[in-house]
Amino acid sequence: MEATKKITDKQQIAQPKNKGGAPKKRVKRELIIRIRMTATERFYVDNKAKTAGMRSSSWIRAAAKSAKVVPRLTDDERRILWMLAELANNLNQLTKLAHQRGLLTVVRDCSKILNGIDIILKHLNNNDRETDHG
Repeated sequence: MEATKKITDKQQIAQPKNKGGAPKKRVKRELIIRIRMTATERFYVDNKAKTAGMRSSSWIRAAAKSAKVVPRLTDDERRILWMLAELANNLNQLTKLAHQRGLLTVVRDCSKILNGIDIILKHLNNNDRETDHG
């Protein structure tokens, strides 16, 4: 014969009752961020999310995690770009002089300007603006 154990009312209360439904999430998303976007931007996000088989909010979270942000130009970089524009203007003036006076008289000045442009471009390219600082 099989022994049966009698369960009292107190033992039944102590055991939690399974209510069913989806299991509780480990990470609960409680914070809400509201953003404004144009209808075109919204369509673009929805389209990308649908292509990926995701909801829009999930796609935006995934995109935010993998986004690579390039910081704005610093004041020094803006100054350098301004100097580059000035050098380009000088180069145009020298080209005009070369057409008026002949090429050989202006070659020396043009090579100085080109060297200056090369130095500025090397400085901008050496600055590692591609890294994500966050």
